[in-house]
Amino acid sequence: MSAVIRGILVVFGLLLMLAGIGVIAALPGGGAIPGLELAGFGAFLVVIVAVERHRYRSASAEITNGPTGPGGGEPAGAQLEPRFRPTPELFIDPTTGRRMRVLIDPANGERRYVAEG
Repeated sequence: MSAVIRGILVVFGLLLMLAGIGVIAALPGGGAIPGLELAGFGAFLVVIVAVERHRYRSASAEITNGPTGPGGGEPAGAQLEPRFRPTPELFIDPTTGRRMRVLIDPANGERRYVAEG
């Protein structure tokens, strides 16, 4: 998700939370449920954006706060450190359509993805 879309969703979520608080304050008797629904949905949007931002990122992208990068795993022909062992886990990369093999470092669980075929 792009930074602009994330920003828009966060702003919209914050506005919904403020609107919910406003509804609760303006309608003391019957505004609690609708106000809580608005505030809850706004909070949900903000949390989802925060969670999405931190998924599917390499360790280097996490450290530098860089983008997730393109799909496809390791660059073609790249030599991986010998500590990585192949696993039986295979999947199709949704961005490239290539079949990927998962390799893992048994010592710390770090994972790498390499295209097969």
